[in-house]
Amino acid sequence: MAATMSNVEEIRSRVILQEFGVKNVHTTDFPGNYPGYDDTWNMQKFQKNFRIDIVDMDENSMEFDMVGIDAAIANAFRRILLAEVPTMAVEKVFIYNNTSIIQDEILAHRLGLIPIKADPRLFEYRNAGDEPGEEDCSEIDTIQLQLKIKCTRNPRASKESSDPRELYLNHMVYSRDMKWVPIGNQADVFADANIGPVHGDILLAQLRPGQELDVVMHCVKGIGKDHAKFSPVATASYRLLPEISLLEPVEGEKAERLKRCFSRGVIDLEDINGKKVAKVVNSRLDTCSREVLRHDDLKNLVKIGRVRDHFIFTVESTGILPPDVLVTEAIKVLMAKSQRFLNELDSAGME
Repeated sequence: MAATMSNVEEIRSRVILQEFGVKNVHTTDFPGNYPGYDDTWNMQKFQKNFRIDIVDMDENSMEFDMVGIDAAIANAFRRILLAEVPTMAVEKVFIYNNTSIIQDEILAHRLGLIPIKADPRLFEYRNAGDEPGEEDCSEIDTIQLQLKIKCTRNPRASKESSDPRELYLNHMVYSRDMKWVPIGNQADVFADANIGPVHGDILLAQLRPGQELDVVMHCVKGIGKDHAKFSPVATASYRLLPEISLLEPVEGEKAERLKRCFSRGVIDLEDINGKKVAKVVNSRLDTCSREVLRHDDLKNLVKIGRVRDHFIFTVESTGILPPDVLVTEAIKVLMAKSQRFLNELDSAGME
């Protein structure tokens, strides 16, 4: 590759955003590509450079930095979060009575997509060939829920009222109406687990007097690769850390326009000798819209890039498991897949 030593490091470690394209998008730091650089993979070097920094975390979402890895590993981690961390979800729906206006298959589909608050680590996978009926289920691989509700008229409603909330009882069927029915010794084992829907305010159906639902559901363990209802995250994404550099001082009216070109909090103005001078405060907040490149008098004053091996992950849980537990489980899955690959290599070598 024809590159001078002065910009080799930039090519290796930065993605540059230009007016009409993006430069250095491909990984090039492989052994022998650059004279004077030893890019052979080394465990000690990887351990020194790799780190995970938790930036923000609450009950359902988490933002953390994963630094020192290749994009392929980061994407594998993201895909595992989406599709290979197991959860519990409704798999079988036994409808004994449904006189609502919602068809049986639509109701079953809605029930299947409701996140179920149950720790999947405490359950086993159901055998692939099993097609059990309502009575043929085990406490080690199945959670049973029941939805039994009937709409009636409210005898205390005012005669002048036209509001369904006053006229009828149980006319709105919510996910909180799904009740856990313990199987075997589950009542003792999961006494403190509070098994049921994560959110109780999900609307399932609307009823009118005389209409009712009588449904039994079986929840089993599965992964998002089999069906989206098993995916434990609402979203799992990453982006590269933005890097913004001012190539020369920007003052006065130009500084104010420059500030407006970036996301709030990226550029700030400081007063130096009575002049407003722009400075980069927090490039992490930028969305890399490249708005500044539309201004002819500003585009040559700023350099916009991204750090190639610094990934900002955002994980939003559906509420089944906390986000930090999801990340830990995803790492375990990645480790198991890697170990399985190494075992295959060893067995192939022995043959």
